[in-house]
Amino acid sequence: MKAHLVHEAVRAELNARRAGTRGAKSRGLVSGGRSKPWRQKGTGRARQGTTRAVQWKGGGVAFPPTMRSFALKVNRKAARAAMRSVLSAHVQASSFFILDGTAFAEPSTKRAAALIAARELTLPLVVIADAEEETVLKSFRNLDRVGVATPAETEVTALTWARSVCVTEKALDALQRRAS
Repeated sequence: MKAHLVHEAVRAELNARRAGTRGAKSRGLVSGGRSKPWRQKGTGRARQGTTRAVQWKGGGVAFPPTMRSFALKVNRKAARAAMRSVLSAHVQASSFFILDGTAFAEPSTKRAAALIAARELTLPLVVIADAEEETVLKSFRNLDRVGVATPAETEVTALTWARSVCVTEKALDALQRRAS
C-alpha cells in the first residue's frame, strides 16, 4: 500500500471539509475612535492615537484570524493511485465484496442487515452503488456504522475508515474507471 499517497489524499479530503469561516476585526474594521482620546503632551498619561487601538477595550485585534481556505492540491495521478492502493489493500485483506444490486427490488433495511450478518461483514462498512440503484442505497443508508456512496462521490477517507467494502456489479466498472 502506498501509505504516503493515501495520507496525502485523506489529509486533502479532510481539509476540504473545513469551513474556514472564523474571523475577527482589525483596528481598521472596528467602528469609532476617530480623534485622539487626549492631547499628546502635558497630561502625564501615555500618548494615545485612537480608542480603537489594540490595547483598548473595544479596540481591534492585532493580527486577526480571517476567512481562509484549507484546501490542499493533490495531483490527479496521486489521487488515483491512493484510491487504487486502498481498494487493492481491501482486496488483499479479503474485505472487498461484490453485491448483486438486483437482489433489492424494493428498499429494505432489514434485508440489508441480514445480508451483513450472513456474509459476516466487519463494521464499519462502505457500500458503493450506482446512482440508479436507489433501492440498494436506501436499504443500507440507515444502518449504524455503514456508509453509502456512489462511485463518483467515493472518497479515500471513507475507504480507509471502512473495515469492509461492498460494491454492486454496476458500480464496479465506474469505480475501476475512476481509480485508473
